[in-house]
Amino acid sequence: MSLQDRIESLRAKHAALEDAIAEEYRRLMPDTTNLKSMKTLKLRIKDELTSMGAVTAH
Repeated sequence: MSLQDRIESLRAKHAALEDAIAEEYRRLMPDTTNLKSMKTLKLRIKDELTSMGAVTAH
């Protein structure tokens, strides 16, 4: 996998997590444990993108 492919993959995962987090917040009773887990993973992905020199849109 090339660096560009890895960056695109991470960006897609980051966007999917952002959507999943927004969806969880729309629930009547959001699962806070799940939200924390998703936010942590999203931050790790953002940190990896930053360390690669890739700038995220958010």
